[in-house]
Amino acid sequence: MEETKDTKEIKENEKKVYKPRTGGSGGKKPYKSNRSSKNFYFKKKVCFFCKNKKAEIDYKDVGLMKRFISESFKISPRRFTGTCAKHQRKLVIEIKKARQMALIPYLEK
Repeated sequence: MEETKDTKEIKENEKKVYKPRTGGSGGKKPYKSNRSSKNFYFKKKVCFFCKNKKAEIDYKDVGLMKRFISESFKISPRRFTGTCAKHQRKLVIEIKKARQMALIPYLEK
């Protein structure tokens, strides 16, 4: 008999047995990282503005704004900076204002 794409010929004791092919990894076990067996504890990042109540988000404070901007002058996401959603939204607006006022460059030189 001819072998088709969806079946695979397996010989057992001189008999031809057809087993349907299934997609996937071809019988390989899924990759399991060694990291899952170790206990990793990450220190939870606390919002800088929630922690320091006196710190205000202002577009004129370029030193503070640069803390939340990458080397290529992109706005850093919350998962890197640790800011809460409320302050991240305000921070993005103020960074954009500072860019319009030419206090912070749009692009890397």
